[in-house]
Amino acid sequence: MKGGQRDSSEGTQGARGKMTLPLALVALISAFGSSFQYGYNVSVINSPAPYMQDFYNSTHLERTGVPMDRGFQTLLWSLTVSMFPLGGLFGSLLVWPMVNSCGRKGTLLINNLFSIAAAILMGTSELAKSFEVIILSRVLVGIFAGLASNVVPMFLGEMSPKNLRGAVGVVPQLFITIGILAAQILGLQGILGNARGWPVLLGLTGIPSLLQLLALPFFPESPRYLLIQRGSEERARTALQRLRGRQDVDEEIREMYQEDRSEKEEGQFSVLSLFTLRGLRWQLISIIVMMAGQQLSGVNGVFYYADRIFESAGVHSSSIQYVTVSIGAINVVMTLLAVFIVESLGRRILLLAGFVLCSASCAVLTLALNLQSSVSWMSYLSIVCVIAYIIGHAIGPSPIPAVMITEMFLQSSRPAAFMVGGSVHWLSNFTVGLLFLYMEAGLGPYSFLIFCAICVATLLYIFFVVPETKNKTFMEINRIMAKRNKVEVQEGQEPKDSYPLSRQEEKKSLSSTEM
Repeated sequence: MKGGQRDSSEGTQGARGKMTLPLALVALISAFGSSFQYGYNVSVINSPAPYMQDFYNSTHLERTGVPMDRGFQTLLWSLTVSMFPLGGLFGSLLVWPMVNSCGRKGTLLINNLFSIAAAILMGTSELAKSFEVIILSRVLVGIFAGLASNVVPMFLGEMSPKNLRGAVGVVPQLFITIGILAAQILGLQGILGNARGWPVLLGLTGIPSLLQLLALPFFPESPRYLLIQRGSEERARTALQRLRGRQDVDEEIREMYQEDRSEKEEGQFSVLSLFTLRGLRWQLISIIVMMAGQQLSGVNGVFYYADRIFESAGVHSSSIQYVTVSIGAINVVMTLLAVFIVESLGRRILLLAGFVLCSASCAVLTLALNLQSSVSWMSYLSIVCVIAYIIGHAIGPSPIPAVMITEMFLQSSRPAAFMVGGSVHWLSNFTVGLLFLYMEAGLGPYSFLIFCAICVATLLYIFFVVPETKNKTFMEINRIMAKRNKVEVQEGQEPKDSYPLSRQEEKKSLSSTEM
């Protein structure tokens, strides 16, 4: 019994990892090269919108000799905005086939081509006198963002030790917020958000991709992908040793083989398997609820209303762009805070606290917006609600769902899960963008009561269904979900040393054969 306890404690200690330089660098390079651009392209067209629309009109006038019809201009601008989330949906649909055939790192490298092509087209659109290439580029950069938003969390989640998986998993969302902030700063009228600077502002998106294309090949592929999906223990062991900064990685190799055996019992996974297998039922429902709740909780609506709220509070219209930048900075700071507290507080607490804050903010904001014309201080309460909402969304609903997809699924089903989760994310994003203006026109401030109801519904689901995954191996999480699904986990009964021969054992075996 004592011996068994000792082995277990040594295994737990062995599985704990530290933040090594290679792990930190691969997280920074992949997050800056991919996630940063997602955030950058979310907000890059907001500031220069009037100048871009003038370009659309002048190009049409030059071609036809008549000014562009207002309805046609609105249509073109709507396409410019909406092609990004639509491209994101297309990119999400590519996740499953690409990561399985090209690997996680390989997919990120190939994905850079979409971003670089889009950057060149957008940067030269004014010279080419073509607004069509801007719309095409928004589709391309959307495909890039759709792939990046799913593959980066998967890649980093598979490379991280279990005690750092949450913190490293939040890094992509941190860089998304940094990308939004960078676009807001560079989009200030005094920098690039003007008639001469907007093509450069749009074209800058290619620089992070170029850096990632040059730097990422020097870092290893996901060890779990190499061993479980490619069957190469030697390459997986080498990658793990480099990422962990130590030679002894047997505990993690053993855990990977355990996961591999469990999945072989279940058979080959496809996207259809997620919807048909009882053993994945609650995992699937959970990621759909969390990803839909993330986007349908009103984050885009709050940002849309923010300028109007600050203006009603007496902020001069020329200063609102700086207030927008300050909101972006709050978003970055709170997501950075999530990086440091996710491993101590856990995923569930951050999700629950975030949705509580978002739902309360939406409810109070509805009241404040309705009363601000009759009660003067209500406009300041509206500002507090906007800031509180952004803090709530930044600590939980924004960063945690992608971490949970990584943790709630095993290796073979994870790409399909990200494909489904990513598709729900981008479809929800597209739906809010399409419907919010109609909601706002019909319901006004009462729109936020719908968002409040969605936040409460998501909150209740997480409270009753979603387990805590902090500091657990993928197999431990799989066992928790198996109980909820009322299925047995097929792990086999092999003793702990029953995995394929390591290189040292192979050498011993070879030498004994030669004798």
